Amino acid sequence: MQNRAATRLSRHACVMFLALGAYLAGFGVSPACAQDFPSRPIRIIVPFSSGGAVDGPARVIAQELSRRLGQQVIVENKPGAGATIGSDAVAKSAPDGYTLLLASQTNAISASLYSKLPFNPIDDFAPISLLGREPGVLVVHPSLPVRTVQELIAYAKARPGKLDYASSGNGSGQHLFAAMFASMAGISMNHVPYRGSGQATTDLIGGQVQVSIPGLAGMLGHIKSGRLRALAVTGVQRSPQLPQVPTLAESGLKGYSAYVWMGLLAPKGTPAPVIDKLHRDLVAALASSEVKTYMHSAAIEAVGSSAAEFDAYFREEKERWAKIIKETGARVD
Repeated sequence: MQNRAATRLSRHACVMFLALGAYLAGFGVSPACAQDFPSRPIRIIVPFSSGGAVDGPARVIAQELSRRLGQQVIVENKPGAGATIGSDAVAKSAPDGYTLLLASQTNAISASLYSKLPFNPIDDFAPISLLGREPGVLVVHPSLPVRTVQELIAYAKARPGKLDYASSGNGSGQHLFAAMFASMAGISMNHVPYRGSGQATTDLIGGQVQVSIPGLAGMLGHIKSGRLRALAVTGVQRSPQLPQVPTLAESGLKGYSAYVWMGLLAPKGTPAPVIDKLHRDLVAALASSEVKTYMHSAAIEAVGSSAAEFDAYFREEKERWAKIIKETGARVD
């Protein structure tokens, strides 16, 4: 009787019931409306500008997810303040599964880099899955007379504070990847933050800035065309897309490793049945030929972890970058 009554809930009541999903689950009640999820379009908020390292993969995954869910999955960019603007918007959204966050290493970094945030970067969200990761790549403008990491270090040491490195914004992965590199190499460079990776790349190619460590995928075309020179990758092993380019660890910075990663989060309190459905369809989407082909061409390692695995990974990344921030003295300018 109770289940039949729940099935007849209006859509308005259904949304209210979803918000109480965690409470109801404690009494063994599975909201019938969660079984019908989704009944309208879903938004994935990307807290970065369009064209960035995680924006492209998000759109490919969203397209495949749309086919599997039978509802449109819309990618919406809300950049700014080290991913905190878009993240805050999702944290304050209704916990019904219709507004999701594409999180990245920037979210883990911002958790420690910003002294005050209007939300908790971990506890205000429900993890769904770690989708994938890619290494960064240390690139320089071709006019810089260096072809190896050690040559760059020597060049910078001879000119302290004279080199500018670009990032996609204060608190971004690009910011901390380069700050960690400079700290481990014992050099001083000037941080030039941009509002997104698009303009940062444009100015790097134009020679207005000389160094950057962005995600590998977006740099492959520029490297192969000669517009940028790759000195090293940030992963624990060489990239199949650039097998001739060594890792930073191989180049003398033992222990250096950093990845651009992406995962999907929902607001805290989103009912478990909704999280489970999103997880199942995400894993299936990652296994599709379309997504696999894209991820491989973009040098991204597809993951598709469980929610619990992603939660543990996110917390580990937070602690890892907190330590780097403390050691390097990195700050939001």
